[in-house]
Amino acid sequence: MDQLTPKQIVAALDKYVVGQDKAKKAVAIALRNRWRRQQVQEPLRDEIMPNNIIMIGPTGVGKTEIARRLAHLANAPFIKVEASRYTEVGYVGRDVESMIRELTDLAVNMVKKEKTEAVQEKAAELTEERVLDLLLPLPPAKKRREGEVGEEMEEQHQRTRQKLRARLRAGSLENRLVELEVSEGRYPVVEIFSPMGMEELGINFQEMFGGLMPKRSKRRKVTVAEARRILAQQEAQKLVDMEEVTREARDRVENSGIVFLDEIDKIAGQRSKVGPDVSREGVQRDILPIVEGTSVPTKYGMVRSDHVLFIAAGAFHMSKPSDLIPELQGRFPIRVELDSLTVEDFIRILTEPKNALITQYTALLATEGVKISFTIGAIKEIASTASLVNSRGENIGARRLHTVMTTLLESVLFEVPDAKKTQVKITAETVKKTLQDIVENEDLSRYIL
Repeated sequence: MDQLTPKQIVAALDKYVVGQDKAKKAVAIALRNRWRRQQVQEPLRDEIMPNNIIMIGPTGVGKTEIARRLAHLANAPFIKVEASRYTEVGYVGRDVESMIRELTDLAVNMVKKEKTEAVQEKAAELTEERVLDLLLPLPPAKKRREGEVGEEMEEQHQRTRQKLRARLRAGSLENRLVELEVSEGRYPVVEIFSPMGMEELGINFQEMFGGLMPKRSKRRKVTVAEARRILAQQEAQKLVDMEEVTREARDRVENSGIVFLDEIDKIAGQRSKVGPDVSREGVQRDILPIVEGTSVPTKYGMVRSDHVLFIAAGAFHMSKPSDLIPELQGRFPIRVELDSLTVEDFIRILTEPKNALITQYTALLATEGVKISFTIGAIKEIASTASLVNSRGENIGARRLHTVMTTLLESVLFEVPDAKKTQVKITAETVKKTLQDIVENEDLSRYIL
């Protein structure tokens, strides 16, 4: 995926995000530059810093979706955080280093899932053998060593085992009960709270003391189907090298991690004249070393943030990017302004993306055996309604389409299971009739739409 050209990246983003070509171009170049950096020889490679980006635009125009889809294309660890949830070190609240720790947790889970999927075939083979052992236990080892189990008995055991294997693969033993030893659960994880940003460095006593604390388990009777599921998980975990997983996860975070820092405009503004402002300049100064590059302690080891790509976003209604402290501004050299959405954009959003709302509702109603269709006039009317309500009240961009569609289809979604209809057609007249009273009553539309 990393070898995608900027044009290919933009084309992939076009499948999910309408318009915003400037922003797509900027993130496409940033992603391609990561691949380019990996091709550069040491020591120059370490000197090439990521081109962090600030996206400026109102809510609901695609800022988060662009960043999220970009991370998916790159198969990179991605986390979205709100800048406004952090406070300056020394005050009660989240510390900024926690974003890197959370990103590392996500990366570990991502790599572990990939490694687990890679060993599924081998795990399935081992699981089958363990299930057969439960169905037909082997003769005790002592008897085998002392020769009490003869060749004839051994051959008979193997023949029976093969018959059970055939029945097991045919699925005829799924409901048979077997006795299985299962773990009762994990040992508690203790969280440390301190002003040093260590609140998420969990201590797992089982990991610390190993054999000093024996694993708690108990024997349970379960079906063969349930036993297969439990044993498959156990076997897959045995086949996955967690040291390799954490090593690869740290490498992914350090070289391809993406942090989407939303609401950065909420921490921009003039300095407070009456005491410290723990949610503005103090937070900016704490974020600065993370963006510049520092070592962050995590429960998987130290993680460097030098080459993590930071994409910041904000509406900047009450402030502007230049209100950020100069040092932080310098760490976000790329600034792109996203356009407000028009009626034409809404029409495209409803129909073009792979996850378009009309596609989603069509799939949902198909589960009830109902085929729903929207005329071109209906789609235009929905788009016009969303644009009108945005212009009258709070402009929430494409998110307004969700509320309009939910209100429009509320009665359909409620009645369909009992109405026994097979087709529903939504026309422009249907949209006008359903939404007319709400749209005309501004006070009502403020609460409903």
